[in-house]
Amino acid sequence: MLIRFLTIRFQIIALLVLSSFHAAAQETSDFPGKTAIVSLSAPQPVAKLLNQYLQLPTEPFASEYDEKIFVHRIQKEIREIMATEGYFNAIVSVTKPTPIQSIEIKIDPGALTYVDSVSIEFTGDITNGDKEHQKRIEQLRAMWSLKTGQPFRSADWEQAKSALIDSITQHAFAAAVITDSQASVDPNAARADLIVTIDSGPIFYLGEIQVVGLERYDASRITQLAPFKLGDIYNRDLLHQYQLAVQKAPQFSTVSVSIVPDIAQQRSIPVKVMLTEAQTQRFAFGAGYSSNNGARGEINYRNHNFLNRAWNLTSLLRLEQKRQTFMAGIDTLPNQDNIFYSLGTSLQTTDIQGLRTIEEKVGISRNFQTTTIQMQFSLNWQRENKKPDGAINQTNDALVLDWRWRRLVIDDPINIRRGNLTELRIGGSSQQLLSEQDFVRTYAKHQSWWPVGERDVFFLRAEAGYTLASSRFGIPQEYLFRAGGIQSVRGYDFKGIGVTEGNAIVGGRVMATGTAEYTHWLTQQWGAAAFADIGSAADSWQNLHTFIGYGAGVRWRSPVGPIALDLARGHETGSLRVHFSMAVAF
Repeated sequence: MLIRFLTIRFQIIALLVLSSFHAAAQETSDFPGKTAIVSLSAPQPVAKLLNQYLQLPTEPFASEYDEKIFVHRIQKEIREIMATEGYFNAIVSVTKPTPIQSIEIKIDPGALTYVDSVSIEFTGDITNGDKEHQKRIEQLRAMWSLKTGQPFRSADWEQAKSALIDSITQHAFAAAVITDSQASVDPNAARADLIVTIDSGPIFYLGEIQVVGLERYDASRITQLAPFKLGDIYNRDLLHQYQLAVQKAPQFSTVSVSIVPDIAQQRSIPVKVMLTEAQTQRFAFGAGYSSNNGARGEINYRNHNFLNRAWNLTSLLRLEQKRQTFMAGIDTLPNQDNIFYSLGTSLQTTDIQGLRTIEEKVGISRNFQTTTIQMQFSLNWQRENKKPDGAINQTNDALVLDWRWRRLVIDDPINIRRGNLTELRIGGSSQQLLSEQDFVRTYAKHQSWWPVGERDVFFLRAEAGYTLASSRFGIPQEYLFRAGGIQSVRGYDFKGIGVTEGNAIVGGRVMATGTAEYTHWLTQQWGAAAFADIGSAADSWQNLHTFIGYGAGVRWRSPVGPIALDLARGHETGSLRVHFSMAVAF
């Protein structure tokens, strides 16, 4: 039969390998018990390379003519593949001892070609003598990846040129092009001399912002988010930052920010923002279960154009077995400095560890948010009705000025293998300003993830809190501390570690907890974890009694992140507890 195959180039996609090849004169076949129709004999690295690109016949040729055509084309194809990897003197020989025996193709790769010299030259405005431009030319030459002494491979040659032009067009020179590129190869000397010439073109300056796709919103709400001003030198990173800022706004479903590098407009190049508006109103429903608060159901309503000002109105009703929450809030659009303002109110009831609370809260905040940093200044007034079993009921009022800072740098928000999270918080109130008690609350948390091997992850967490006050009485529970449960000390009930008041566990003024966890992923979806937690909460550091929990669990990588099922033992009590958390939106 006529064998079909594709001509290989250095940029082709590897074909599905249907047969394996010989290394160092060994013959193999994909069909045990059958003699290979065509076999390859080559050094191991070469055999591995050819194995990625070639498809050999598995059935006898229909005719001698078909066999000759195949032999001619396979030799040409192998030489082309070898040349892309730097072997320009490869010898390909074909032998067939008898008409009934299989064809053997032997490959002698010859000497590998190495880069002997590299010349990178520039023309255009980048050569105008400016010191910054001269420094940039030196940087571009230094970052060239295919350096003298390295093997000359076609893929590396193309990648180096692509990276070079990408780097120069990153800033100022948006229309830069490669005007000449030569790779002079001397096969006999096994050397290659490389020459690249780049025309930077003129410097580009950013012009007006042109917004396309708006129907409900004013363009000024988009242009004010730009991290640049008219006349700034073009920078691709600035356009990317601008696109991310607009994408974060829930009013839009798709966003694209770009320029057309037209040299005729280089003094004021238009910035084009193309977007699609999202629905202004949306209802969402959800259900889930956590061993902390039990089963839950929730309904969420959002309006992304509240009062026709592109403000975000969010309201949430969440019903859990141990906690019920209603909240509503309004957020303004972030400005070009990533700052926005929020106004919110909430009503929450809880019944946890013998302590029942009813909390009413209203607050306003100034927020700063980037891809890695969140910072918030807020002023919140809160009234809490506290009802501990077997103790006196209390009503606690507090007007709290609060500051929070959070930094998150991770490799993947769904499947974290490397990264860090740091959070700091400090806030306080005064009896002179609508509060029952003077206090200052401080809190710090840090989490780190480290990859181990190809799949595994080691995780460490530490947190500590201290509320400076003469007494815990008069302070709402939000500004005190309890421990226990998921993301605290497993092996103990949720918020089951704290201060005993009557028959209830209430918050104390000090807290410290930590976690060490190792997760071994057995497959891409399933893993097993071993962990140890330590910590406590009390009314003073002197009364802080350490609780230890340890155990093992199962991990499942869901589309929204790992879901955990843990069995933990509380060292102090000897009891076993199951900790589980799952949430499904629908």
